[in-house]
Amino acid sequence: MSQSGGGIDLDTSLGYLLKEASSVLRSAMEEVLRPLGMTVTHYSCLELLAQRPGMSNSELARGAFVTRQSMNVLLQHLEREGHVVRPAAAPVGKALPARLTPRGRRSLEKASAAVRSVELRMLAGMTAAEQADALRSLRSMIHSLRGGSAGG
Repeated sequence: MSQSGGGIDLDTSLGYLLKEASSVLRSAMEEVLRPLGMTVTHYSCLELLAQRPGMSNSELARGAFVTRQSMNVLLQHLEREGHVVRPAAAPVGKALPARLTPRGRRSLEKASAAVRSVELRMLAGMTAAEQADALRSLRSMIHSLRGGSAGG
């Protein structure tokens, strides 16, 4: 699939391969989360809240790679389902920090096990050293694309 005239060769493009890997990973995650009544975004939100309690809608949206509006709709759904709670009024500013409920934690446990199985399948052909190298390489790429800033 080489393209003349300075185009990107899709067979050797690391960016294209990363996008393909991301797409395949997302599909595999959706497949194992669907029976649990979850999407990848739903799972990501619960995981973020478990690891960083009290995140605002904006912080969750950035962490789950969705818009603030999409995250707000998801949080409303998760509140109705009893997976998260948010205060009626913002303790400071406008942000309504969300927290997992016991029900949300139980759902997350099942989803985490399902997602872990996908990741183990993805990494099955790699040694521990290759996995460490891949992590280091991906972090370096992210850092470079974010401008090499200390906060990125």
